Amino acid sequence: MIKRIVAIVFIYVCTAAAWGVLGATIFHRTYSAEENLRGQVESIWGAAHIQRAPVARDARAAALPVEAGRPGGGSATEATAPPALLIPLEQTRARVALTLEPRKKGLLWYSTYRVAFQGDYTFRNPTDRELRVLVEWKLPAAQAIYDDLVVLAEGRPVEFRQNADTITVEVPVGAHQPLQWQVRYRSQGLDSWRYDFGDGVARVRDFELRLTTNFRDFDFPQDTLAATEKHETDSGWELLWTYTNLMTGYDLGVAMPRMLQPGPLAGRISFFAPVSLFFFFFLMFIFTTLRQIDLHPMNYFFLAAAFFAFHLLLAYLVDHIAVHFAFAVSAAVSVFLVVSYLWRVVGARFAWREAGLTQFVYLVLFSSAFFLEGYTGLTVTILSILTLFVVMQMTARVRWSEKFAPR
Repeated sequence: MIKRIVAIVFIYVCTAAAWGVLGATIFHRTYSAEENLRGQVESIWGAAHIQRAPVARDARAAALPVEAGRPGGGSATEATAPPALLIPLEQTRARVALTLEPRKKGLLWYSTYRVAFQGDYTFRNPTDRELRVLVEWKLPAAQAIYDDLVVLAEGRPVEFRQNADTITVEVPVGAHQPLQWQVRYRSQGLDSWRYDFGDGVARVRDFELRLTTNFRDFDFPQDTLAATEKHETDSGWELLWTYTNLMTGYDLGVAMPRMLQPGPLAGRISFFAPVSLFFFFFLMFIFTTLRQIDLHPMNYFFLAAAFFAFHLLLAYLVDHIAVHFAFAVSAAVSVFLVVSYLWRVVGARFAWREAGLTQFVYLVLFSSAFFLEGYTGLTVTILSILTLFVVMQMTARVRWSEKFAPR
């Protein structure tokens, strides 16, 4: 009996080592090319968007010639320019619609989205004279496309200049008069969408941003303000940020849902596989001992190979088909291998009832717990405790000294 246990443990250790190699291979395949794949997704689809508030200033002051010289006269040593008069932003009304359209590259899903943006801004000339106001607006991402880009001033389309990722418009504004400025576009991005109030601690007056989604699972990125109101819709959420007079150094925004990643999922299941096999071997040993079934260590070797077949098949199926379907196919193949083998070795009843049911619980259910993000550990713990209770009740009257006595 002791030699048989040692042989079974040796088979278990070798199989666990094989799972370690398989799991490491899966993670290497997944993450070795991640940076390159992410770059490909960004180049094809677009990068994360950070929409910045526009800035307006006195165009005449910004264009004044640079003065040079020392205080009190003397030769020129430094160049200084008079500060351009900033035109305060009095009101913001922004509308954003996010549509999630995830893309798959390699063994990873990327949370790509479409965005439709419209921003209505009101500036006001604080002086007693007419100004030529220069409005600067930065594109939310340099690596993106912008379709149907329109800039309006006082409700009329205006020509704009572009310098790298900044759009500028020059508009005359009378003394103490408002300037209604609007921009709208359609674009595409990746992972998150954010709105930036400005550098440092910004002052925000009369602000409202209404954002709608076609997805329900979202999060607020780190160092951003949560929505002041949330309303669930038929297809997703409507999020609202409203502020009357705000001072903040934080942005606001939304992080796209994290997709179920086939590669990391298959890798974690492979690394966890020795736990499943341990419970299976343990119960097989208990069942065969109680029922006086002679199951040779070589039989355990083939059972371990059938378990390993599940993870090996899953690792390469997720490349080609949906992860849930790949999981179902791999589980069915592994269960078929075990049941059909033990049917011939022991018999149909033992193969279906003891072995088949045990494999379903400790291979299929244990592995499917990884689909329940946040509940995997709790699920496995509950099943382990239930297993301990059942085995303790089954073996309470067993005379182990007799079972392990040399024959």
